[in-house]
Amino acid sequence: MDSTKNGLYRDYYRRGPDYRCGEPMGFREVRDQFGFGGLVVGRWVTGEESQLAANLVFDALADLAFLLNVPPSTLGLRQSLNLAFGTGGQPGVQAHYAPGTRTLALAKNAGAGALAHEWWHAFDHYIRDHLFEPGKSVRFASDAWLANQAVKAHPLNQRLQALLATVLLTDDGKEQHDYVRRSVALDREVGRRYFSLPTEMMARAFEAWVQSRTEIKNAYLVSGTKQSEVARRGGYPDEAHLKRIDLAIRGYFAPLGQALSR
Repeated sequence: MDSTKNGLYRDYYRRGPDYRCGEPMGFREVRDQFGFGGLVVGRWVTGEESQLAANLVFDALADLAFLLNVPPSTLGLRQSLNLAFGTGGQPGVQAHYAPGTRTLALAKNAGAGALAHEWWHAFDHYIRDHLFEPGKSVRFASDAWLANQAVKAHPLNQRLQALLATVLLTDDGKEQHDYVRRSVALDREVGRRYFSLPTEMMARAFEAWVQSRTEIKNAYLVSGTKQSEVARRGGYPDEAHLKRIDLAIRGYFAPLGQALSR
């Protein structure tokens, strides 16, 4: 994701529980609390910057776990997901997920607002092998689903399939949702396929759902799904669609959280 917003010293709006009880957290606490496998902080990140960033990331991930109704350690995807902060990257890039190393990377000065989007990419990658039978070498579950790969029989997998269908298909499941058609139109405008990639459509739907929730607001976790240029051009699910997506997301993650809490 791209953005002109940057800086750890901005006052990112947040409304939510005080998980840290006013205490500062370091990146090691972030790693341990949320179950990440590996952690790398860039050599040019100062101690002060690391402290500011760790607090922001801790609160954002805690808010995400709260919204998904899952144990915090779920977000590390059974320690298969690595976290990197301030390790370099392209100017203006907020964050990215690197499938080759299974790393969620946040930029030092431009990492805000993209965490929910990129976490979905990591989840989409991780869940592919749990949702589908071995088959074609497709990295993301959303791609495999549209390719009609065989699904492993499991009640949670049925719920995840329902979530994918809710985002990408009409109510009767027979046609592409208008959200997909709008994404294709955006691709035509920019002259390349990006917005209509299944994993990108799912990530935008997920972050739009996160930002639509009223009980928690966190501008470091997610931003731009309502007032950005992409939003104005129809690049996110509309309000009616989000209501259905809300039911599907909670219908999947709530029982997942219950299963992981046993």
